Amino acid sequence: MNVRQWVEELAPRERRLVYLAGVLVAIAAVYLIVVLPLQGMSSRGVARVDKKAADLAWMQQVAPQVMAAAGGGSAVASSESLVVLVDRTGRESGLGSSVRDQSPSGEHGLRLRLEGASFDVLVAWLASLQQQHGVTVEAATIDAASAPGLVNASLTLAHGASGSP
Repeated sequence: MNVRQWVEELAPRERRLVYLAGVLVAIAAVYLIVVLPLQGMSSRGVARVDKKAADLAWMQQVAPQVMAAAGGGSAVASSESLVVLVDRTGRESGLGSSVRDQSPSGEHGLRLRLEGASFDVLVAWLASLQQQHGVTVEAATIDAASAPGLVNASLTLAHGASGSP
């Protein structure tokens, strides 16, 4: 006996109940197969957009701090002469005792000799000079000193903003 024969043998009232149950099962199947997954994807999409919006707001909030910490990509114009600037920032970074000789190099340049300077401090100082003050390194010779981590350096520095002809 197949399903069609079974349904035809039912009383009209029972047949209507079976058809109604079939319709309800079909509706439930459509809901479970189509509607619930779409709702889940929608809510995940909304949550993802909310997270991205929060990330963007945070990035916009900290961008000025990051730019300031990274030097902002632009040098701050300084009224100090290159000699004074190099001397002051060198002492502030702890390289004051390593400076052995300073002499002018052209109109806007400076030759500098350091002995027994910490390599890490020297590189950080040169980066700071470039990022914060627009000082460029035109030439550099760096040799290892007697102790590990220490170097002897000959540098030629120039004001980047005023060094161009």
